[in-house]
Amino acid sequence: MDRVPITISGFAALEAELKDRMQVQRQRIIQAISEARALGDLSENAEYHSAKEQQSLNEGRIMELESMIGRAEIIDVSKLSGDRIKFGAIVKLIDEDTEEERTYMIVGEPEADVRSGKLSIGSPIARALIGKTIGDTVQVSTPGGGKSYEVTAVRFG
Repeated sequence: MDRVPITISGFAALEAELKDRMQVQRQRIIQAISEARALGDLSENAEYHSAKEQQSLNEGRIMELESMIGRAEIIDVSKLSGDRIKFGAIVKLIDEDTEEERTYMIVGEPEADVRSGKLSIGSPIARALIGKTIGDTVQVSTPGGGKSYEVTAVRFG
């Protein structure tokens, strides 16, 4: 089983979601199934089928979260340092075509969210950035075509 790198905050978020799904969502769904059963004929009971589908999705996500938590390799990014980009780095880039400045943190797959500036360590941009330093230019093949970025800052924590 491969270990999955994750930050402390990312691990805490996984644990919080698991706790919510097991203690809150599971109970809510059980209650909805119980109420739907009380309505009678289950074969044409949309509420029952909807609640059973929610239960299936919730239980699937619980198994997925338990697997991620079990494989997690927690990395305390506050203890990292250096001038080379690696896991946990907060990187400031300038798009060489548009001059647009972007800041990303390189995190584990389970906590990645591009909209909030968190890139998965396995993403094309993060893979291209690993090992680079301030002043380096990075060429990235993206689904939208090739992009070129200049690294303007690297920090940790």
